[in-house]
Amino acid sequence: MPVHPSSSSEPSSSFLTDVSRFLGAFRWAFMPLGLLALVAVGVHAAADTLDDRLLTAVDRLDSAFDGWVGQFPALASMVDWVSLETRTRLARGLALAWELAADLLLALPALGYRETEAARPVEPWRPVTASASEASSWKALLRRCLRRPTPMRWVRPLATAGVVLAGACTVARLVQGTVYLSWRPLFGDVASDWAARGLAVAALLGVSVSLGWRAVLRNLQHADAACEAVGSRRAWTRGLLGCLMVAPLGLAAAWDAAPVLSFLR
Repeated sequence: MPVHPSSSSEPSSSFLTDVSRFLGAFRWAFMPLGLLALVAVGVHAAADTLDDRLLTAVDRLDSAFDGWVGQFPALASMVDWVSLETRTRLARGLALAWELAADLLLALPALGYRETEAARPVEPWRPVTASASEASSWKALLRRCLRRPTPMRWVRPLATAGVVLAGACTVARLVQGTVYLSWRPLFGDVASDWAARGLAVAALLGVSVSLGWRAVLRNLQHADAACEAVGSRRAWTRGLLGCLMVAPLGLAAAWDAAPVLSFLR
């Protein structure tokens, strides 16, 4: 009696696995958009902290102008030329222009982020990106930053690190406020507060791990490529104006707009 081989069918994947694979096929689209959104949120949070400082600077310039024109009788009528409302609008306009310029410098490079599969098996904890070749890996980029330092190679990634931290804190604060206000009628103040803080810390870590370091890496790659394209002589002045523009925003984002310890108090 002939023995027929038993046909073994492969186990079918679960519904969640199929959905994960389907969504994973669109990482090329939503990963760059996620990086762009995170940087834009962080830049906006940093710009909000600079509104008052810009208004103070405008007020001091107006005071100096009033003191100068007040010395001449013919120009005394120009003392009240710039009102408080005009100074406020001017400060807000400067903050908006500064924010949009920083978005162009820091957020747009994120659209060039790409991912590919590994050419050889690697450790599961080691992410593989299209730009993680030998020439554009973290190790190679940092080596060039140390051996051929330029303002663009150092200022742009550090400013990006500050704004992505501020963006992650903004998302965490949103999670904390939403959870606390929605859970407070059900579980009380203490339980809602602890749950909101825990979920906020989880959101902060999740956004930083999934998107934050990628945004820093992408800006480091963009700065390195721009410096390499112009040669070693012009690399020092490459993007210098942009560095002067984003450096204060990066400092404001890290110092004022990223209250990391507030989630633990």
